[in-house]
Amino acid sequence: MSRKPMLALGVAATLALGLTAAQAQSGTPQMNSNSMAKPSSSMNGSSGMNQKASKADQKFLMEGMQGDMAEVQLGKLAQQKGHSEDVKQFGQMLEQDHSQHLQQAQQEAQQLGITPPQQVNAKQKATYERMNKLSGAQFDKQFTKHAVADHKKDVAEYQKEAKSKSPLAQFAQQTVPTLQKHLQTAQSIESKGAMTGAKSGAK
Repeated sequence: MSRKPMLALGVAATLALGLTAAQAQSGTPQMNSNSMAKPSSSMNGSSGMNQKASKADQKFLMEGMQGDMAEVQLGKLAQQKGHSEDVKQFGQMLEQDHSQHLQQAQQEAQQLGITPPQQVNAKQKATYERMNKLSGAQFDKQFTKHAVADHKKDVAEYQKEAKSKSPLAQFAQQTVPTLQKHLQTAQSIESKGAMTGAKSGAK
């Protein structure tokens, strides 16, 4: 009788050990696969984004962000120094639209692993300083003249980027209508100023 209980205990212990081992074997690979999957997927995602950003993409986005910063500064200046109400309102439009666009561009830069510029370039700084020395009707004339030329260039560059296979193509395409609106507004103010000047000259 003593052998039977001992035999039964031995069988039970063997079964218990077998179940524990099976559970450990089935659980361990599952944990390892999960723990390894997360870092590998995130690393692949980030390296993929960096690879998409070509030198041309980086140049386009960097110049675009500097352009936004310059337009925000000039927009604020136009609200302070503008002679006509049209110029003041246009300055407000530039500040609001380009501030919003700058935030969107910075998000695009972050996704592509591009460090945003901290300030405008030397040419943009010189333009601001030149405008800041003007006042009255002379400021309005030079400001709108610059806005027309600058936005013609911007529209062309963004339209070109929108037609490319760049990861920034959709971003550029969404920007074009706003730039065209700015160009049309600047042209309208410029033509109105030219007509006013012609009338005053005729008198």
